[in-house]
Amino acid sequence: MGYSRIPELWNDTTAAVHNGYLPDGSGLGSPSLEEEVHATDGLVVIIDKRALERECLARGLTEHNPTFRVRAVGSLDELRHFTDATEPSAFLVILGARKVTEQSVRAELLHFVAEVGAVPVIVVADSDEPGEILAALECGARGYIPTSVTVRVAAEATGLARAGGIFVPASCLLALREVIHATTNSARPLTGMFTAREAAVVEALRKGKANKIIAYELNLCESTVKVHIRNIMKKLKATNRTEVAYKLREMML
Repeated sequence: MGYSRIPELWNDTTAAVHNGYLPDGSGLGSPSLEEEVHATDGLVVIIDKRALERECLARGLTEHNPTFRVRAVGSLDELRHFTDATEPSAFLVILGARKVTEQSVRAELLHFVAEVGAVPVIVVADSDEPGEILAALECGARGYIPTSVTVRVAAEATGLARAGGIFVPASCLLALREVIHATTNSARPLTGMFTAREAAVVEALRKGKANKIIAYELNLCESTVKVHIRNIMKKLKATNRTEVAYKLREMML
């Protein structure tokens, strides 16, 4: 190695020491001033059995936000092997291609959320389906980061969860809006065809409810329910309840 490389190496080492770490990744005895200021923020812990995945995300988060103190481990047990007393401020659990709607994954996530207590848990997964995101939130997660987003979004989502918020990707909200829009449009063919009371009976018929149940739920006499059903059958040109249900389903498509 030539002496011309010494200043360059010195600058690299100085920068690393300023951040509280040696170039080989080992920690120093005393942290930098910046680390002391943000020490109360706690660690952002990334958990994934795949070392490459977790280390790539850890590097991306720290490069985007140098104030983040990130530790990437394979499990909670591995995290407990560290002797420092820094408390985690957030957990990023990487699921990869696994889905929260799978029973085993759901049980695993529920157990993890219960074990870490009040520390926010953020799920990182390949899927951006609304059902997966809602399932994660139902398990107690404070956010869901699809792997399709950028590191910047992942860092901001992590910061939001640490501050007490809940992160949901915009793609999920847009998808839910489409579902609501489709549901509203599917109900429009019935608008104007039935009275408000008949529409309520129609909804009950679609669910296969008996006349007595319909009468009880709508606070009507059973004879009145039968009158409404006859009117509905006449408007749909149906001869029985089964045909009514079939024609209603066809209208909703």
